[in-house]
Amino acid sequence: MAIINNALSGALAAQVALTTSSQNIANLQTKGYTRQSALLSTIGPGANPQSAGSGVQVSSLLRFSDGYKSQAMWRAASDLGSNSQTQPYLSQLENVMGDDTASLSAGIDQFFGALNAVAGDPGSTPLRQQVLTSAALMSERFNGLNNVFNSQLQSVRNQRGAIVDSANAQIASIARLNQQISEAQAGGVSASSMIDARDQAIDELAGKMALEVSDNADGTRDVSLKTGQALVLGSLHGTLKAAPTATSPQEFSLSFAGTTYVLDAAKLGGQLGGLSKYETEKLVPLQNDIADIARQVASKTNAQLALGFKPDGSAGAPLFVFTAGGNSDMLKVSNSFIAEDLAFSSDGTPGDTGNLQKLVAIKSQPITVGSIGTVLLSDADTQIVGKLGVDSQLNKAALKTTQTVRSQSVDDWQSTSGVNQDEEAVNLVEYQNMYQANMKVIAIANQLFDATLAMMG
Repeated sequence: MAIINNALSGALAAQVALTTSSQNIANLQTKGYTRQSALLSTIGPGANPQSAGSGVQVSSLLRFSDGYKSQAMWRAASDLGSNSQTQPYLSQLENVMGDDTASLSAGIDQFFGALNAVAGDPGSTPLRQQVLTSAALMSERFNGLNNVFNSQLQSVRNQRGAIVDSANAQIASIARLNQQISEAQAGGVSASSMIDARDQAIDELAGKMALEVSDNADGTRDVSLKTGQALVLGSLHGTLKAAPTATSPQEFSLSFAGTTYVLDAAKLGGQLGGLSKYETEKLVPLQNDIADIARQVASKTNAQLALGFKPDGSAGAPLFVFTAGGNSDMLKVSNSFIAEDLAFSSDGTPGDTGNLQKLVAIKSQPITVGSIGTVLLSDADTQIVGKLGVDSQLNKAALKTTQTVRSQSVDDWQSTSGVNQDEEAVNLVEYQNMYQANMKVIAIANQLFDATLAMMG
């Protein structure tokens, strides 16, 4: 009887809908899960003009996804990744360079303070020794800060290498899932869970670098860098590499289909781009600035000492040794230098302090520092620390903004694709009622069928 067929199709459709709702509820807390729904459609009456229809069928399982919202979420992940990776390094430098126990300003002040103190008794061995002690302590501050820079450089490069390794795993996963999704859809099998896994991999990859994502008719997605190079085309994928070269401590490249492209890491966006921009635009220039100060302190002091005379009447000798580069002893006191080598006299007369006064005046002389230009030696470190503080505050503001945008984009995606517990509870009741009603129709049809048989008997 048609009535039984109709009711049976309704009961079966209700079962599919109930199963779909139960899957949604089971994944209520699953990150990246996209809710689904059974799409019901009526079955026409066919060739029978007296038939109202042939029941209902589940024509497909819908995924509640919005491509625009997914793209917005991935863009926000890239922006957040760029700012979030930079801030810990900026904060560390702020704390170190702004601390009186480690700041260059305090070390420079102590050195020139010791020079000023010896003016009252230029022949005093203890006061002269204090000048050497202050010079050594100032050198240690320069060297200690240089070691912090070197440590950050190494950390940035190690972190980028780890990000590249993780990105390669996600790139390969996206290509593999593309293949599986294409095969599943071609065979009429639901690929929702695989699509969710692929989108989750894209989201994680987007945090590492800015991406462009496009959909294909077969259900696959192509992924490329913001700079245009393809990472994934269907089931094909490239491989990123970070390795030292003769001209760079860490060069980035992409190999795809037998071709290798050299990448500018600072333009990649995401965590990779943020770390690379921090290294090239903040960390290395800052390290060079500190080296500029150390070099000019050494050269000015040594040049002035050479114009003076020691207590024994001989010409002055260099106090400092400056070594260019990122070594741990960039600035140090000459190994053979002793207190009696300090050439404070300008004419060789015992007790004369003419050259000492010129040494003290170096603190108020201008020097040239790469990122801030020409400044007084006494102000150089203060201006560098101030500039660092501004950079840190700007990055904190950008980080806060990108965190808000990312949170809002995730919420926006969740409003379309996320599971709503209340909505699913309503669906359960409705589809349960639908199932029970159809089963009741089948029971009534059976009664009618029995009654008909009884009449014929």
